[in-house]
This record gives sequence, C-alpha cells and structure tokens, in this order.
Amino acid sequence: MSQNPMRKSEKVRRANRVIQSRTFVLMLVMGVLLFVILFFKLYNLQIVQHESLQAKATNQQMRSTVVTASRGTIYDRNGNVMAISATAETVFLSPMEIKEAQNDKENPPKWTKEFLAGELARILDVNEESILKRMDYTDSQYEVIKLRAEEELADQVRELINEYDIRGVYMVTDTKRYYPYSSLAAHVIGFVGSENTGLYGLEARYEDELEGQTGLVVTAKAANERDMLSEYEQYFAEQNGNDLVLTLDTTVQYYLEKNMAEMVQKYNASEGATGVVLNAKTGAVLAMASYPTYDLNDYATVQNDKLKEAIEEKKVSLGDMQLRQWRNKAINDTYEPGSTFKVLTLSAALEEGVIDMNTTFDCQGSIKVSDARIRCTSTHGHETLKETAANSCNPAFITYGLRLGNEKFYEYMKAFGLMDGSGVDLDGEATGIFMDADKFSQLDLACYAFGQNFNITPIALVSAQAACINGGYLHEPYLVEKITDDDGNVVYQHDNTPVRQVVSEETSAKVRECLEYVVSNGTGKNGQVTGYRLGGKTGTADKGKTGKVVVSFMCFAPADDPEIIMLITMDTPDETVAAASGGGMVAPYAGKVMSEILPYLGIEPTYTAEELLGADTGVPNVVGLTVDEARQKMKDRGLDCRVVGDSDKITDQTPLGGAIIPGKSTVVLYAGEKKPDTKCTVPDLIGKTPSEANTAIANAGLLLRFSGTTDSNSGSIRVISQSEKTGSKVEAGTVITVQLSDTSVKD
Repeated sequence: MSQNPMRKSEKVRRANRVIQSRTFVLMLVMGVLLFVILFFKLYNLQIVQHESLQAKATNQQMRSTVVTASRGTIYDRNGNVMAISATAETVFLSPMEIKEAQNDKENPPKWTKEFLAGELARILDVNEESILKRMDYTDSQYEVIKLRAEEELADQVRELINEYDIRGVYMVTDTKRYYPYSSLAAHVIGFVGSENTGLYGLEARYEDELEGQTGLVVTAKAANERDMLSEYEQYFAEQNGNDLVLTLDTTVQYYLEKNMAEMVQKYNASEGATGVVLNAKTGAVLAMASYPTYDLNDYATVQNDKLKEAIEEKKVSLGDMQLRQWRNKAINDTYEPGSTFKVLTLSAALEEGVIDMNTTFDCQGSIKVSDARIRCTSTHGHETLKETAANSCNPAFITYGLRLGNEKFYEYMKAFGLMDGSGVDLDGEATGIFMDADKFSQLDLACYAFGQNFNITPIALVSAQAACINGGYLHEPYLVEKITDDDGNVVYQHDNTPVRQVVSEETSAKVRECLEYVVSNGTGKNGQVTGYRLGGKTGTADKGKTGKVVVSFMCFAPADDPEIIMLITMDTPDETVAAASGGGMVAPYAGKVMSEILPYLGIEPTYTAEELLGADTGVPNVVGLTVDEARQKMKDRGLDCRVVGDSDKITDQTPLGGAIIPGKSTVVLYAGEKKPDTKCTVPDLIGKTPSEANTAIANAGLLLRFSGTTDSNSGSIRVISQSEKTGSKVEAGTVITVQLSDTSVKD
C-alpha cells in the first residue's frame, strides 16, 4: 500500500527543519566559540602584549641612539686640567644588515665581509678574527667593535663607509677620559672604566657629581634598516656632569713625587713610599703621592719594574699587581708610626700639665715598664724637654705617657681623630688598629707613647700632627674645594670649620718650639732648608719582628706660624735596622721638597748674615772692564774671582753675566786668554765631605751649591745626591747642587 504523498512531504520538511535547527545551533555554537577565541586573542594582543608589541613595532620603525653626557672636568687649585672628557666615537656593527647586504642580488655590495673586517681591524687596531666572529651574530643589530675611537680614526671609518657604500657599520658620539698629567697624582685622581664610570680615587668618590645625564636621539628607519631622517627625528639633550676644583697643586705634587721617587730608588725600598702635604691651617691637601705609581691613561698596565718582574716570575697574578699599584698608601694602608707619633704625646702631656718647658729627664739608655725593658737609641744622660724631643728619647716619652695615665692618653687619641679615621673625601680609608680601652695596659701605654704597637694611616697621623702645631685645631683633610655646574655656578663649597680644638694655642706654641729644635739641633737636622725655619720629627718603626722598618719624617714651615705640614714615609728600605732611620734617609729628601715648594708658594725666606753671604746671586757682566774694575764688581756681589791671562781688560768670563750662582763662588775671568770651549765632566760626589766635594767641583771647572744640613761641627756630613749624573758633560761654570746629610743621625 503506497504512502500518502502529503505525509511523506511533511516528514521531509520536519527532517529538514531538524537539520536546519541543528545546523543553526552548531553554527551559533561555532560562532560563539570563534568569537570567544578571537576576543581572547585580541585581548592578549591589545591588552596583555600591548607594551611588548608596541616596543617591538617601535624597534622595527625607530632607531634610538644614546648620547653620552660629557663627564665633568677635574681641575687643580690653579685651574690646571687634571682630568677631562673629549669627544670620541664608538664604532659598532649590525650583523643583520651586513648579512642582508651580502644577500642582496639586485644591488650586490662592492665589499665582502672579509674585506670589511680587515679594513676595520687595520684602522681601529682591533683583532680581525674577533670582528668576523661578531659578524656571524646575524640576529644582532648591535655589536661594538671599538669603544671611544679617536676622532681621527672615526673619520677614517667614515671615509671607508662612503667609498664602498658599506651597510651595517655605524658610529655613535661618545666621550673619552683623558688625564693630561699622566701619572701625576694618579692615586688621588683615580680613573674610569670601560663604561665611563669612576672606579678609583676622586673619579669614584664623586661619581654622582661627575657623570652627568645621558641624552637620546630617536630616528625613523626603513625596512632595510636605513635611517629616514626626513621622516622623524627627536633629540633629548644630555646634561653634562659637574666640575671639581681641587685643593691639589700640580707643582707641589710634582716636587713631592720627584723627590719621593729619588729616595725610594736610592734606598731600594721594597714596599715603596707615601707622602702628604697639607695646608696646616685648613686641612686642604696640596699634594698626596704613593710610590710606585702608574699612568692614568693606561691604568691596566703594570709599570713598576719590580711589580712586572713578580708577574713574569709568576709569584703573583697580574690582577694582584694592578691592585697594588692602584693603592693609595696614604689612606688605604696603616703602619706603626714610630717616633713621629711623639708629637701627639708631647702635646697631650703639655696640655695636661704633667710636663712643662722646664721639665728635665735623665736617660740611662733604657727604661723598665712592667716586666719589659724598653731601650733607647742611645744613653743621652741629662736632657731638657726640648732635648728629649731633639734626641727622640724613648724613655723620656714613655715617662710622659705614663704620667698622663691610660684613660687620659686614650682620650687624647680619640680627640685627635685617630680612632675614627681622618674623614678625608676619598673612598677606602683604613681604620686605625688599637688595643681596646678596657684591655689597655701600662705596657701598652708605654709602647703607644713612643709610637709602637698600634697602626694608623699616614693621612690620619698628619692631620693630628697639624692640630698639634696650628693652634690646636683638628681639621678633616679634604681634596675638593668646590663643585661647579656646566655654567660655572658653584653648587658646593668646602666649609673649613674645624672639627674641634684639641689643645690650646699656648700648648701648640710650646710644641712648635720643641719641634723647631728637633730640626735645628736634633735628629731632624738633615731636613734643614737655608733661609727657612722648619720644625719636624723623625721616626723609625719596627715592622713587628720581621727585622724590617718604616722610616719617616714630618716637617712644617714656617716654624713660628705654620702654613705647610708634610709627612713622608718609606717602607722597608734596603738597609739593616741599625743603619735605617727617618732622620738619615727621609729628612734630606723632605728638606729638598720644602726647599722647592716654599718659594713657589710665596713663603719668603729669612736669611741670617752667614746664610746671606752664601745665598744665590747674579753674576755681573764684566767683559770690557779693566781687571781691577772687574775684581771690585765681583767683590761687591760677594763673589771670588780668578783671572786667566795678562791683558788689562776682561775679554770673557765663566759663568756669563746674568747667571745665578751660589754666593762665595769663584768666577773665572779671561784677560786676553781664550776661553776653553770643551765641556767639563761631572765628578762623582756621592759620599764625599763638603770640603772634598768642593775641591772636586773646582778641579772640574764647575760650581757647587749645597743644600740640606748646615751643621759644620759634624764630621759625619756627606753628599747623598747630586743634580747632574757622574760622568755627564756640561758647560764650564755649571752649578751642581748636592744634598748633604749627617749620616750619624739614627732616628
């Protein structure tokens, strides 16, 4: 029986409706699902990844270049530039662009990777293999091959790029640090590293002031990575760093370093030396030096021969020797000061009234404290207070310390700033090493009183010594006088207010009187400077039980109203302990420094009548005068003369008119006789007595100038250095300066 057609059609329609409904539902579900997926995808792209994708887009469309700020300049007190930044250019590669250029078939480059690497290596003095290796980082757009290239080299790279239409080599303006004085004050100035950040010295301490703030140049770039300057460029200006004006004086620094180097080399001091020159009234550091030194423009290279030998013999590493040469011994290292510390013991004892200028002492050559016997350098017998200082008598100063007592002595060490450091504006100042107050025994006090069994830094000691002789005022030593911005405005000025007054003006005057006697009649007489009144104190300290010593000398001038105070120490001279002494080794060189810096600083000499006769004078020009007239002119100037020839008139002379020579010198006058044109040979004067040196110089046709001790009663005075090398050839009449030293001085 056949189905009803209408019924069959209805079934089909119902089936179709079911299918349509299901399809609609499925499409709806799929649509909703797709919408949800797209929604979360868009949410992720536009919200979650917005910043990173925006940065990526910016990176693809923009090139940003950092503009380095110019680091502040460092000046000495007279405006001499000690550290300055100059324009340089950092050269970098984009390996990605180099690869794209090499693969460009439509516009093939005129250069190859190998050619480019070779030329850049030649111009920039960089290893060619390292450049090729960096070119292989093809995902990178920034590979530095030369930091801070000189402008001349950068120009050569620019010419190479233009000549061969090179893509993928760029240069960005940068700054490079220069130190015009090379090694002068190296340990104070310090240096910057590869990122132009201060690593040592003032460069590190004042990094925040010197560094400035970098700028930025943002430029649009095309798909081929080429800059599109016409499209977009924005410049964010850099802010240059502030300038430092120091208390250092380059001339004073030079004299200190020169004489320290001579001293260390003469005595072959294995651990070098250090020296500090302060303004005694303010604490301003005029000079600070350590030996060995190094070149700030090549700070990574070890330059001292002994240090280099140690590296070559593989006794120590390069890094260890670099750290050693960078150390500022004046602030980084401590030492046992020895007798130079007696200045503080003397000051405290006078201030507390346990001694006075009428105090006397009988030195028996040693003194017993607790169960220990402490010896003196000699048996001095009966001494006045000034003589105990001049003789550097250990038993006397132990007695002064014991009279003060443990508690009071400890209080003065704290008052002089020894416990907390000097406060100098350099990083890395070491802290003194002292016995704890509650463990401070009588024997400790005895040793401390003459400068043994504790450690301090040279800068802390000389600051305390300055307080003893400047009226009693303790100042923090400092190196930066002021800081100025890029427009010259002063943004910081040092305040010279003293930390405290430790001793009275009256006590300070008595200390100065005693210390002047040390130089005029005692262990410091090798530090004498003609025309100047100096005070000072010598020191020789044992380095534990090693058999080695540190020798030192502190001096100041003028003695009655100190302007300058200086401390020089030399560590481990190549001498036996019996022969080594601050008075015999360091004082002569300290005297040489003072003889050069005092006139330079405008501190006028005051000569005695005897000194005036021997002072330098100008030679009058007597050519053309009669012999009698010439003799009288020489006599009027305090000069002797010797006439060669038998003419009535002077035809020539040695030295020539206008030359500056020592008083009492002999001028050779030629009366018709031809003046010899051969040069004179400088004799060896080291170790000779003044009389022997004078005879040797006269026989050589030269003139002699003495410096150093003037104690004519001592039979142990010898020449320890001469201004011209033995055997060198010089013009007749040349003045040879020799340094005299009393070799019998022991402290």
